[in-house]
Amino acid sequence: MREKIEQYFADHRELLLSSLQGLIAINSVKGEATPKHPFGEGPADALQYTLQLAEKLGLHTANHENYVGTIELNELPAKLGILTHVDIVDIGSNWSKDPFGGEIENGKMYGRGATDDKGPTIAALFALAAAKSIGVKLNANARLIVGTDEESGCNDTKYYFKKQSPPPYVFSPDGEFPVINIEKGGLRTSFGARFEGEEAPLPRVVSLNGGYRVNVVPPQAECVLEGLAKADIEPVLQEVASAATGAALTVTEHEDGTLLLQVEGKGAHASLPHMGINAITVLLTALNKLPLADSKLTRALNGVSAVFPHGDYYAEHAGLAMEDELSGKLTMNLAILRFDGVELYGFIDSRVPICATEQNTMHVLADALAGYGVELKRAGFSEAHHTPADSPFVQTLLQAYEKYSGNEGYCQAVGGGTYVHGIPGGVAFGCTMPGVDARVHGADEFVIIDDLITSAKIFTEVIISMCGEQQ
Repeated sequence: MREKIEQYFADHRELLLSSLQGLIAINSVKGEATPKHPFGEGPADALQYTLQLAEKLGLHTANHENYVGTIELNELPAKLGILTHVDIVDIGSNWSKDPFGGEIENGKMYGRGATDDKGPTIAALFALAAAKSIGVKLNANARLIVGTDEESGCNDTKYYFKKQSPPPYVFSPDGEFPVINIEKGGLRTSFGARFEGEEAPLPRVVSLNGGYRVNVVPPQAECVLEGLAKADIEPVLQEVASAATGAALTVTEHEDGTLLLQVEGKGAHASLPHMGINAITVLLTALNKLPLADSKLTRALNGVSAVFPHGDYYAEHAGLAMEDELSGKLTMNLAILRFDGVELYGFIDSRVPICATEQNTMHVLADALAGYGVELKRAGFSEAHHTPADSPFVQTLLQAYEKYSGNEGYCQAVGGGTYVHGIPGGVAFGCTMPGVDARVHGADEFVIIDDLITSAKIFTEVIISMCGEQQ
């Protein structure tokens, strides 16, 4: 059977890659909802492209009102579910490649979604086609469920699963190999303060803007300052820039005498804050060193900096530091911070271990911020997801991984969340190989082509093991 699988992907390698390039070319960032496009036209276009490709490969398809699409081997009851998505996060900045170009260089394909999650979607689709075409007798069905809102709250699968239960066995190739059997929970909450009727004395912050998405380490932040001279703040910027932050700080003087302070950091997935350079926390560090006049706003900004200081990836200063043996440490990402002259607004994304509760996270954070006149506005807490490592399904996945990768299989815990979070027995499985930083949610995201092809072979093996009769 392995020989047939290897031959299929040798024959279809170029089609698989060109298909992925076509999908990457579609800008599927969430857009304005319409009656026919619940998450905007881009995600719907990407879904339609995927379904049309599946039909050309001889698979059964259905479009569920542009929330999700389903692609199936046959019309038998579905035993195996594979959950992927074709929506993407915003492009951000600092790309050296065309984010929609699908450029191939040195064995890698570049583009937003190459790894998260368009590449895995194409790999799973071709795995279904391979399982159907290589002559294996099938006694069950596998269903690829392609979502369009994974990056913005998973309202796609929430809608779909109200009408259709997931298959008995489910994995999502929206993570890493070998198997992710534990996904941390999440504390995602906004905070803020209002300063109506108060005009802070000079020098002061006039406005502030940083971050663009909750689940991304913010790569840029900026603020407008009034009452300071450029020459006065440049030494502070040099000090902050040289303090191992890795960020670039610049200041520009406007005609009205105000100063624009800009910070260039590095984007990364919010579950891996140490992989990025948080431009907001760097900006707050700089502001904390400037001779700003005392005011409620200054105290609030200094307080946010004290609770979320630069480099505190594990929320020690917020009083949330915790870990357990299975799921590891709590992580913290200050994702968004804005001030418009009246209201200060921020949003954090914390990935929490199994031992976390609302009481020992949300309530503690609320108290920490309240001491600086900042209120926790809205809180969303989700518990960690855990599937036992010794389950037969997990063992089937590990065996397929070991067979085609040549590496030892094992289970691991991560901070990132996937569609399987909350689905009993569900796990994340691929497509990134161990030790690879594919720059997910950052500039120049890529997928290693050979790894993607290997992933497709692994998925084919799993589909046949679960749904076919070995010849």
